[in-house]
This record gives sequence, structure tokens and C-alpha cells, in this order.
Amino acid sequence: MGRRAIDSEPSKWVTMILLLMGLVSCSLVYMFMSVAFRPSYVSSGLDLDGLVKDEGELSEGNGGGCCRGIENLELWGSAVKWGTEFKFNTSEECCQACKNLCTGNDGPCLCDSWVFCGNREACGPKFGECWLKKQKDTLAPERQEAGKSVTWTSGLVFGKGEGIVGFETEHGILHIKLLPECAPHSVNYILQLLELRHCAGCHFYRAESRGESWDSEGNHIKDASLGPPYGLVQGLLEPRGTIFNKLPKEDCPTIRRGSVAWVGSGPEFFISLANHGEWRKAYTVFGTVLPEDMAIAEKITELPTKADVWNNINVSVLEKPVPLWLKRIKTSSGDLNLNEKSGSK
Repeated sequence: MGRRAIDSEPSKWVTMILLLMGLVSCSLVYMFMSVAFRPSYVSSGLDLDGLVKDEGELSEGNGGGCCRGIENLELWGSAVKWGTEFKFNTSEECCQACKNLCTGNDGPCLCDSWVFCGNREACGPKFGECWLKKQKDTLAPERQEAGKSVTWTSGLVFGKGEGIVGFETEHGILHIKLLPECAPHSVNYILQLLELRHCAGCHFYRAESRGESWDSEGNHIKDASLGPPYGLVQGLLEPRGTIFNKLPKEDCPTIRRGSVAWVGSGPEFFISLANHGEWRKAYTVFGTVLPEDMAIAEKITELPTKADVWNNINVSVLEKPVPLWLKRIKTSSGDLNLNEKSGSK
């Protein structure tokens, strides 16, 4: 018995040494893995703590986490960050880097557009280059080139008080905050309409109030019907004489009061007067009406309508369609109270 105690002494020390070596090995492996898989934005010195991660204040809950661009498009503009010395692994990281320079409320964004080369084979040594840029006019971004041969992906970032267009009607102007980071193709189409300086044939043709199913803030009332009426105004954004190309389905956040979304692939669209969680993510949301302008949309639902049936769905169609025009809006950076400060540039 005594010898067994003496014989176990070396075994105890061997066990402790092996355990210590295991701990040291695990620490080294952890350090290696941390460096190897560290996101590239850390090594490039960007502080993402100040990144805008939730744009609910701007978009009324729609698309706060989006960060997308348009492939095969190269936007031009003054460089804020040179891509030759500023690289990432994905276009989303490049977009986030631009958003990181657009968090203030007291001045224009330092970055409002980004360009990324993400095809390793086609980009060659330019792979990963992220160019952060500043446009002279965010509603008319400067395009260098576009097409299948273009290896770049580009996107826009609108800060607070920027990226707002007007849907003008005889009942007032609906100020629409565009969401290019969620629906870049859709926003690109709206910007093209602005360039036409007219929208002949664009109009609202359907209007349904919130009825007794939703309260004034758009919340559904318990046990109430989900429609009809459905709490929306619907229209068309296709100028006469133009050829409309169907838009791809893009990010589809839940429809909330004020959401502006396409019906299918467009050009039919609607403005929701209620929170339609039951529709889930069926529609591409490309903008949101500023809260103070929702009264104008509500006013349209008070106009005379006639009942109709579309695909076995009861709808209310305006007896007289309401024409609308797209217009540029003069804004001060950070100013969202635009009712008395709108005008054409």
C-alpha cells in the first residue's frame, strides 16, 4: 500500500504537465482561429460600433438591416476611400462601411455611394476593392458604365433627410423616403422616372380605408377582419409611351403603415395605411411615406369609390383616378418635416 502511494507521485505530475500543455495548445489554436477568421473590417481599422444598424426612425420599421447594391454597375463620383487600399470580402461589408460614414444628423453624409469588385476571377487583382464615394446629386448619381461586362457592384446610401422624392397629387404631396439599400433596382427605376421630369399616366385608382380593422396607428384590432377593406391606396407608376421592364423581387420586409411597395414586379404599387403582418414578406418595399403625410393618403380613401371584384377579392375602385407627378424635393440635411419646405429644383 505504501509503495502504491510512492509509485503514483510521478503519474500525478505527468497528468498535470499534460493538462497544462493541453491548455496552452488550446489557447494557441484559439488565437490562430481568431486572426484567420476575423472580419476584414476589423483589420481595416473601421469602428462599426457607430454603424447604423436600425433605420427604423427613417423607414418606419422597414429594412433597417438591408445593405444591397446592383451588380454590373459602376457608379462614379468623388472618392472618399480609395479601393486600392480599402478591401473587403463581400459587397455587404463595403455597403456597411459607407453607412458607417453616414450616421450623423447635423450634416450631409460623408459617403452616399459605394462600388465593390466581388468576382474573384473577373476582378483579378482588383478583387475586394471597395470604393466609397460622394455624389454631387444623390437623386441623379453619376454612372460610369453598366452591362454584363462590368465587374463592379454599386449601391446608394441615403442619410436622414436625403433620398426623398415627392408624389404630388391634387390633395397634397406625399414625401417618400426611398430605401436603396433594401431595393436598389426599384429605387433605380424611381430615379429614372425623376429624370423624365414627368409621369404622364401615373395615378392612384384604388382606395380602401382602414375601416374598423385597424386603429389610427395601423395596428390590427383583435378579432377584427383582415379585410376588405384592406387599408391601402393603389396606383400605377408607368408613364405613357415608356416600356416597363419587370423589376426583380428584392428585400421584402413586413408591410407597415406607410410602406410603399410593388404589386408583383410592378409597375402597379400601393401605399399601406395599416400594419399587414399577415402578408408576411410577399411584396418588395422600396420606400416609406413620411408620417406627417399619411393624412394625405387617408384623404384619398375618402373619395367616392365603386365596388369591384378582382380574382374573387372585393375591392374599392376610385370613381375618378387621382393623377400623380414625381418631383424632386428641396431638403435640408436631417430635416424630415418637409410639408412647408418642398419645391422643385
